[in-house]
Amino acid sequence: MNRTILLLLLFVCLGGGTYYYLGQKKVEKKTTLAGADRDFAVEDIDQVYKIFIADRKQEKATLTRNGDHWIYNGEYKARKVIMESILSTLQHIEIKYKPDDAAVPNMVKALATEGKKIELYDKNDQLIKAYYIGGATNDERGAFAIMDGAEQPYVVYMPFFDGNISARFIAKGDEWRDKDLFNERLENIRSVSIEYPKLRNKSFRLEKTKDGYAVAPFYDIVPETNRPYRKGSAEQFLIHFERISSEDFRNWHPQKDSILQLTPFSIITLVNEQNDTTQVKLYPVDRESFITQVPETGEFQRVNPTIERYYTDLNGKDFLLSQQVVVGKVLWEYAAFFE
Repeated sequence: MNRTILLLLLFVCLGGGTYYYLGQKKVEKKTTLAGADRDFAVEDIDQVYKIFIADRKQEKATLTRNGDHWIYNGEYKARKVIMESILSTLQHIEIKYKPDDAAVPNMVKALATEGKKIELYDKNDQLIKAYYIGGATNDERGAFAIMDGAEQPYVVYMPFFDGNISARFIAKGDEWRDKDLFNERLENIRSVSIEYPKLRNKSFRLEKTKDGYAVAPFYDIVPETNRPYRKGSAEQFLIHFERISSEDFRNWHPQKDSILQLTPFSIITLVNEQNDTTQVKLYPVDRESFITQVPETGEFQRVNPTIERYYTDLNGKDFLLSQQVVVGKVLWEYAAFFE
């Protein structure tokens, strides 16, 4: 009798344990499946090596990590400020709330028409995760998002950002691209020449030598100065090339070809230690002159305004707009290097 009771108790314990084990497995599986469609963020953003973004209008962008910067569509350096914004979003995106069932159809419709697909890959080109994001809540503080292959959309946000985070993925074309004209460390510059086609006596060529730097007229017909070299002037000039950025791209400009047929105001050519050449041609933006009255005589005269911007040809490949306040830092003349 006692043996029968003991066997019965053992059976109950084993059965209960099995039930509990299988029940836990079901819970774990359900929890895993439920959590998979909520995991939008990539906590370790350094594991992301490629980002693919596409919208319903066939606008696509592939961004690939390359050392300390990113490459856009395999060819152009991506704009740093945009990449910082995107990486921050990918790392800190969170679910704000799960919408009511009644709101789901409109959210899905918005994602279908306005959504962008985001695909993230690791350094081995293995997919980390993919989801769609687009559309916004009425207060523009949340964005709609849904995991690729999931059925449940969510409203997502970033805790420290007051706005619709889907707007951080709307760049297209040249908007993705870095706008720097020059980005070269002083110690990596081999030579720089500044040519002023209409001001030949102000043009010059600066070259690194084993003893420092040598500065000479750009044109052979211009005699060299007899004045003493101003110590430190070459370094003072070259330091500006560490970062000279344009205002924006203008590749679409309707008068681009006509402008490039004109004689440029200045041609800046930089060669680095790797023998890579960067050449920038500056064309003053044509602004109408204006009429003013001379106080002393009362007469009226036509005055040309100060140049504020230049159309800019970068390496014969891109047409941009640059500001005088930025590029003017390197528009030196030959005499500036001497006492």
